[in-house]
Amino acid sequence: MKNPQVKFTVENFGDITVELYPEKAPKTVENFLKLVGENFYDGLIFHRVIQGFMIQGGGYDAGFEDKEADSIYGEFRANGFPQNDIHHARGVISMARTSVPNSASSQFFIMHNDAPYLDGQYAAFGEVIEGIDVVDKIAETKTGRYSYFEDVPREAVVISKAVVVD
Repeated sequence: MKNPQVKFTVENFGDITVELYPEKAPKTVENFLKLVGENFYDGLIFHRVIQGFMIQGGGYDAGFEDKEADSIYGEFRANGFPQNDIHHARGVISMARTSVPNSASSQFFIMHNDAPYLDGQYAAFGEVIEGIDVVDKIAETKTGRYSYFEDVPREAVVISKAVVVD
């Protein structure tokens, strides 16, 4: 059976397509696909961009209004979920969370470069199969501080559409 794929269309940047790995993080993939199916990510931004590290989105619109979703169980090794052995390498998509292991909901990050110290600490659940050049372009955007947020793109990086690809 083919793994599900999701395509993000990012205004002024292009498309990023990720392949998801339900055998590694089944509830994470299920939640992500549910949110995509509900058009949850449409109009949200990449609100945290750190060149050489990652780009993070899925929680705020361009006006920094928070868009919330239910929290899910953190499917990563340090949280008692050993089958998720995905390494946080360039192009991997993973769930963002607070210091609370089961606090992931909708926010995700895509690795710009390898970060092995995140392995087993966050629920990685797929990887970029098309559009790593778009990730690179986003990572190169100028950032600054906005309210209490650091590393915010000076011009909004908007996900205009997220869709499941057949």
